[in-house]
Amino acid sequence: MSEEQKKTVEEAIETVLGEEAVEQNVETETETVAEDIVVEQADQQAALIEELTKKLAAAEEEIKEQKDQVIRAQAFSQNEIRKAGIDSENRRKSVLRTFANALTPVVDHLELAIQHADKENETLKPMLDGVEMTLTELLKAISSIGIQQINPIGETLDPEKHQAMSMQVVEGVAANQVVAVMQKGYELSGGQVIRPAMVVVSKAAV
Repeated sequence: MSEEQKKTVEEAIETVLGEEAVEQNVETETETVAEDIVVEQADQQAALIEELTKKLAAAEEEIKEQKDQVIRAQAFSQNEIRKAGIDSENRRKSVLRTFANALTPVVDHLELAIQHADKENETLKPMLDGVEMTLTELLKAISSIGIQQINPIGETLDPEKHQAMSMQVVEGVAANQVVAVMQKGYELSGGQVIRPAMVVVSKAAV
């Protein structure tokens, strides 16, 4: 092979090797760009996930606060309703006590009038019947609004409802039994005493 042919072959080899190097450089640069894109996308996704996580946490905290507010509002509302009910019931009982204190003396007078009336006197009978009818209707009226008489004859003494005015020995009767009622008492439905009954109580023989 002549020197000129050798030179031509060498130039051809250099040209081919140069092109391969360029191609390798292009491939390397392409791979680098692709890797950069993947990394950038991963970073963007990570940032997005972090942002969504923060928003989720904030939303959960807001929901928790709103639930707490609802619970407190419900508790406040129930407490106000309960207090209003108690206040209303107390006012009702106060009105009934005032009403009873005004009417019970009238009942006492009617009962005394009947007790001491001459039942054998025919002339007084129509008037006595009228008084008894008035007393019956009055007792029905106060009973209908929740005021009950306390007439404990024959019952065991109850200091919450009875006021012992005297004690006496009664043959055949155990101690602490109500043997006479000097004045009837009154109570509201539910047991709240407006006026205790004045009673005579039995005691044990010495």
